[in-house]
Parts: sequence; structure tokens; C-alpha cells
Amino acid sequence: MFWRSVVGKLAVTILLLVSFVLFILTILLLEFFENFHIEEAEKDMLQTAMKISVMAEQYQDHDLITDTTERVKDPSSRIVIYFPDGGVWVSGSNDEHLGLLSENWIVEHADQTELLGEERKVKKQVKLPDQDMGAFLVGTITNDKKTAVFIYQSLAVMDQTKHETTKIILLAAGIAIILTTIFAFFLSTRITSPLIKMREAAFDLTRGEFNTKVPILTHDEIGELAMAFNRMGRQLKFHINALRQEKEQLTSILSSMADGVVTLSRNGNMIVTNPPADRFFDDWFYEYNYPQRETQRTWPNELNDVLQEVIQGEKEVLREISLQGRSWVMIMTPLYDQSYVRGAVAVIRDMTEERRLDKLRKDFIANVSHELRTPISMLQGYSEAIVDDIAETKEEKNELAQIIYEESLRLSRLVNDLLDLARMEAGHIQLDKEPVDLEDYMGRISRKFKGVAEENQIKLELNQDIKEKIAVFDVDRIEQVMTNLIDNAIRHTSEGGFVVVDVSHHDEMLEVSVKDSGSGIPEEDLPFVFERFYKADKSRARKKNAKGTGLGLSIANNIIQAHQGTITVKSKVNQGTTFTFKIPVNNTEDE
Repeated sequence: MFWRSVVGKLAVTILLLVSFVLFILTILLLEFFENFHIEEAEKDMLQTAMKISVMAEQYQDHDLITDTTERVKDPSSRIVIYFPDGGVWVSGSNDEHLGLLSENWIVEHADQTELLGEERKVKKQVKLPDQDMGAFLVGTITNDKKTAVFIYQSLAVMDQTKHETTKIILLAAGIAIILTTIFAFFLSTRITSPLIKMREAAFDLTRGEFNTKVPILTHDEIGELAMAFNRMGRQLKFHINALRQEKEQLTSILSSMADGVVTLSRNGNMIVTNPPADRFFDDWFYEYNYPQRETQRTWPNELNDVLQEVIQGEKEVLREISLQGRSWVMIMTPLYDQSYVRGAVAVIRDMTEERRLDKLRKDFIANVSHELRTPISMLQGYSEAIVDDIAETKEEKNELAQIIYEESLRLSRLVNDLLDLARMEAGHIQLDKEPVDLEDYMGRISRKFKGVAEENQIKLELNQDIKEKIAVFDVDRIEQVMTNLIDNAIRHTSEGGFVVVDVSHHDEMLEVSVKDSGSGIPEEDLPFVFERFYKADKSRARKKNAKGTGLGLSIANNIIQAHQGTITVKSKVNQGTTFTFKIPVNNTEDE
């Protein structure tokens, strides 16, 4: 609103101040002019009365005196002369108020007693009969105190003069107020115009438009204020940009961290979090069934004891947390504002993979020991039997020697598989890629297992959907993968079952799946089938003649990854298992 603006307030203030001054001045001027006119009228009437009294003192002719008096008097006044011989003369008047006065009333009110004082003159106001209007009465007496002269004049003349004077004064005051109003608006607008521009510039600053500048129109205090405002805008822009860069840098650092980071206030509000921390708290809130509205930037109640321990003890606290099947380690340290602990910083690290790798290392040692112990024990036992001549006949000795040979081959395979797996995991695998005819290649591999499948009364079927016959990959390595998958499928499928190999080559991608109707893999063991020595888990029922090392699937996984492909498994217990791998086959560069 206009009245709430600086322009309105300043203009109204100036206008009210000038109006108040003009009001006081008008009252004083009206009082002054009223008194001035009264005094001037009394003075003029008194001079006229004195002239008539002097003339009456010098001349004895009544007609001359009255005639001269009629000539010199004011037409609106009425004069009364008391002659020494007791005669009284009353003049006429063109004032309608004085014209209604009777001679008796005039003679009665022309009291000569006041003229006998030292001043020998009288001035007073009298009330006219039957009217609210009053009249001036001025009288004087000659030096010999024989002739008295009285002059009456109605106050209507004074009122008319006062009215005209009041009109002039009020007109002047009105003109002054109008000019003051114009001046006030001009002055307030000129003064507040830079302030309005500063206000608009301030609003622009709040919207982030830091390039806004206020024009400097004057070199007074307002101009200096505009200069200071522009300088403030530049400094604010500089500091905001610096803060934005620091914030972006901090955000980038936090976002790129693998560990979760949380900054907390003393009352448990999460001020800053990064994506890993957000994922941790999402799992936490899901685990503990937090309502959706309470999961916004609020520290979990279950961890309040950790926060209070850090704030009150002012020391670092470490906690291990198990959540949704994963292991987490949280390190919380106090956050100081000088010497006051204003909050805490928590670093949350996912230790699941480290713990899993640690477990795998321990399991690897145990599994290797287990796998090596069996053939070594058999080699040692049968060799002792030969040395101690327990086998008496040549046939028995040959049988023991055959067992020793088979166990040595098994031990050799295990050691070679371990060496191959170690080289692959170290990134030392070398691929020898070459073009190959897919139909002939897959047919040869299928024919290699035909005899084994028929011997175990298992139906082996090969389905090919090949649009491009030529593919490029490491022939020996892919054959090693195929051999491992088909051999596993046959060995874990009961008599009367089937093994189906589906091969497709589309859009430079080779996809192979090996499906069997065997015993299947429990759901909880599926994530671990590509780990080393998986067979030691006993999750799949193996035949008595199975002699695998448990490293085949791990080696196959590394071979497929070296080809920049993927291998997956789907299985249901007692319904069968399907292994599928996909590799790009037209990239001739060695990996």
C-alpha cells in the first residue's frame, strides 16, 4: 500500500508538518488582523471624534458644526454631539443596523460620566437592541468639558473585513498546502527512488542474481549507500561462488566415496549424507519397519546410545552392525565447534566382501588340504602295501599300481587347475582368438560326450540357431568351459534324464545354455556355485565315480569374464539346472 511505503510516509510527514505550521500561523494571523482592524477602526473613529470636538470648541454655530460633521464622518457610522447649551445632535447612517437605533437609546448609552476621567475619552463595545450584532462606541470631550462627541460604528463592518481577510489567509494557506504536497511528493520520490531500486536489487540478490547493480545518481549519502550496496553484491557473489565450489567439491568427494558418511547434530538430525549412507539407512529403516514419514533425515533410535556416548564421552566409538545379511562397521567421532561438541561424524563401511574373502581364504586352505589329503593318503597307503608285500600276486600289485597312477593323475589335475585359476584371477590369462565354424565346433563337442551320455542312459541333445556360422573366440578355452558344463550336467543327472545344449549366434553375440534334469541346486547355494571347491559343499548329489576337483565352474567363470561375457545359473531342486553364458565373438583383439 501507498501509505506503508517510504514515499507515502515521507510525503505525509512533510504535509502534516506544514499543515500544522500553517494552521498555527493562520490562527495567529486571523487574531492579529482582527485586533489590527479593531484598533485601526477605533483609532480612526477617535481621530474623527477629536476633530469634531475641536471644531465644536472653536465654533459656536451648530449648523456649521453638524454640516461639517456630516461631510467628514464615515457614512456607515453614526455621531452624537452634546452641545454646551444641552442640545443633542444625532447624525444619520447608511448602516442598516445603526439605522434601526432610536435617538433615545443613543442618548441613554452615550454616557458622559466616563469622559470626566483623566483621559477624557472612551472606547467600548455595546450590544445593539434586539440584535446579536454589537457596535463600537468611541467618545471624547473638549478641553472645557462642555461639548462631548460620540461615534457609533457597527461591528458588521469589522466582520466583513475579517471575513475578507480570512478568505485571503485561507486561500494562501490552501495554495501553500498544494505546493507543499507537490514539493513533498517530488522530494520524497527523489529521495526514495534510489531506495526503491536498492529494494528491487535486494530482491534480485535473494533470487541469486548477483550481477544486479544499483545506479549511482548522486554523490551524497544515498550515492555512497548505492556504492556500498554494489560492493556488497560483488563480495556476496564471490563468497557464494566460493561456498558453492566448496560444497560441490565436498559433494563430489562424498559421492565418490565407497564408505557411507553422515554428519549429525547433537539432537540426532542427519545434516549431510552420501549415497552409500543413504542405502545403509534405507536398509535399516526397512529392517526395523520405520514409518515413511519418520525416515527423513532422522538418526535411528536404535543407534542413539552410540551418538550419546560420542557426545558425552567426547571419544571415538566403533560398532559392528549386521543388517540385511551384510556386515557393517561404523566409526563415529565427535565434531567440535571450537571446544564445544556440536555433533558427530560417522563413517560406515560395508565389510561384507572383506569378511567373505577372508572366509574364502580360510575355506580355500581347508578345501585344498582336504582335496590333497585324499590322494596323498591313497598314494601313501597303496605304496606302503606294495613295499610291505601285502599284495602277493602280480595282478594285485598291478591293481594297486593302477590306483596309485589314477590318484597321481587326480593330484596332477588338481594342481594344474589351481595354477590355471591363480593365473586367471591374477589377470595373466592369455586368449588365442581365431575364427571358427560354430556348427562343426559345437557338433564335435557334442559327439565327444555322446558315448558318455549313452553309457549313463542319458539323452544328450544339441539345438543350434546360428545365423552367422563364423565366430571369433579362444577355441580351447571355450571348449574347456563347454566340457566342464556338459560333464557336470551328465554326472549330476540320473538315468533316463536328459541334457540339452542350446546354441545361438545373433548380432555378434554367442549364447550357449546347458540344461539338465538332474538333482538341482538349493536356492541358498546358488550365489556360491562359481566359487572354488564348490563340490566340497555337498549341495549336489554326486555319483560315486565322480572325480572332479571342484574348480571347474570357477575356471569357467574366469574364462567367460576374460572374453568380456557373462555366465549365469538357474536351478530348482529335483527339477534340474541351467547354465547360460554369453560372449561377444567378433572382437579379434586379445584381452
